[in-house]
Amino acid sequence: MTDKPLPSKPTLPDSTTMTMVTASSAGPPEWHTAINQLRPYMFRISTPDGFGTGFLVSRRRKAPLCAIATAAHVVAHAHYWEEPIRLYHVGSDETILLRSTERAVNLNADLDTASLVFAGLEAVLPEDPLPLMRKGYYLKPGVEIGWLGFPAIRLTELCFFSGRISAYLATDARYLVDGVAINGVSGGPAFNLGAVSAELMGVVSAYIPNRNTGEVLPGVAVVLDVTEYHDLTERFRSLDEAKAQETPPTEAPLQPPVPTPEPGTSTHHPGHST
Repeated sequence: MTDKPLPSKPTLPDSTTMTMVTASSAGPPEWHTAINQLRPYMFRISTPDGFGTGFLVSRRRKAPLCAIATAAHVVAHAHYWEEPIRLYHVGSDETILLRSTERAVNLNADLDTASLVFAGLEAVLPEDPLPLMRKGYYLKPGVEIGWLGFPAIRLTELCFFSGRISAYLATDARYLVDGVAINGVSGGPAFNLGAVSAELMGVVSAYIPNRNTGEVLPGVAVVLDVTEYHDLTERFRSLDEAKAQETPPTEAPLQPPVPTPEPGTSTHHPGHST
């Protein structure tokens, strides 16, 4: 991807300051190369209420602290009830069980984004997180992206999906994508093929099928912006500090925010499945 120059003073993404990113003339990597690049960053998230997907977005170099991104509705119920959350790391085949005192959960109820800060898997995680799309930039409609997750039909297999961006909703900091997101894929990373590597640009949140005829017809996937995940763990010096700043469990949304669909459609959040 080729980016336009950044403004001299970084600004938060909004409808007046966002810069579109178009395709690069240089040959990007193949999708299978990008998938292999992302595998060491991938997690399956299991809770007593269901499961979803997450991915490493940040780790602190001077402390055993790392953070994964996911959709808020994947972990909100477990956070509210202070239930354990089990993480399965794809790259190492390692599993860790995090009780409420062993993690810090931050939820953005309005955007349906969440982060989970914890310690315990540093030895098997990549030292450098994958690059995130720069603040103040978004992908142009028509650009093809891919996403990864654990669909309910095959819980143990990390699966790849792809589609093209239909629109970017600047006021909501989310993309509408011509693609499929099913149970278990919520919280998975959405990415585009950069000039030399995959670049994370979103988090899978929901799927809006078309029900105008009374049948369930293909619709659009909802992918959330990754702006809030930049340098996440650098905001905390320890897990105790992260814990002190987490979203209070009693403020966790038990129902995810629902994008407003057109008449005849409905929104489906694919994060939880039983």
